[in-house]
Amino acid sequence: MSSPQNEFAKTLKALHQPGNPVVLTNVWDAISARTVASIPETKAIATASYAVAAAAGLQDEDLTLEVEIAAVRAIAPVAREFNKPLTVDFQDGFGERLEEGLRAIIKAGAVGINLEDYGRELSDGKGGLYDVSVAQDRIQRVLKIAAEEGVPDFVINARTDALLEGRPLSEAIERGKAFLAAGAHNVFIWGGRARGGWSRQEVEEASKALGGRLNVSLRRVVSGGLTVQELSDIGVARISVGPQLMQRTQAAVAEEIASILRSDKV
Repeated sequence: MSSPQNEFAKTLKALHQPGNPVVLTNVWDAISARTVASIPETKAIATASYAVAAAAGLQDEDLTLEVEIAAVRAIAPVAREFNKPLTVDFQDGFGERLEEGLRAIIKAGAVGINLEDYGRELSDGKGGLYDVSVAQDRIQRVLKIAAEEGVPDFVINARTDALLEGRPLSEAIERGKAFLAAGAHNVFIWGGRARGGWSRQEVEEASKALGGRLNVSLRRVVSGGLTVQELSDIGVARISVGPQLMQRTQAAVAEEIASILRSDKV
């Protein structure tokens, strides 16, 4: 059974248009969410797990489900106030707590998630890529749970860390196709900071192979990345900034603090 919340999911889904991408300036708490939501051009609110973790004094890989849920519960009322759909960076779904966590964030107001194919703790106790079939099953489980919660149009942006794990682009693309086949609405191929992101040629290849249903991270902290217009021209459907707003905010605050403390004025 659908719900009023599902209308937000439909809105978020419709914003993903290859060649006319939704641009997400990711947030991490209620203050950043309010700042982003107040900009008229903002179409949706999206969190960044790295930034959510940092705001709680944690590394991204140490983010707990409890901290994640608390952040969503603080951000969701802002999204509702400004009538914007909310999508949550949900990492890999927190392992075996996928269903528990998903129900909690949907009840809070989320209508979409990023879902990674890199498991923090697999059966051998070490992190690594889920087998494609396992990742597909997790996508299908999310959609089933969301439908049970009254959000059948729940939007999954399925992230693959294949490039980050040293796999070829072809494998990242094949994983993306498999995730779309399992019900994901869009694919996020993460190049990673250590790799230096990925090239225009790679983005073009992936976008063409995935029919434009691709999320690319916009580089703002360092120079040299593709612009929003360039990514639109390539044909992607979604652009995000991840934790870069938080990082730039830190720099701006540090500059202001230095200006205050080093002032000769009393």
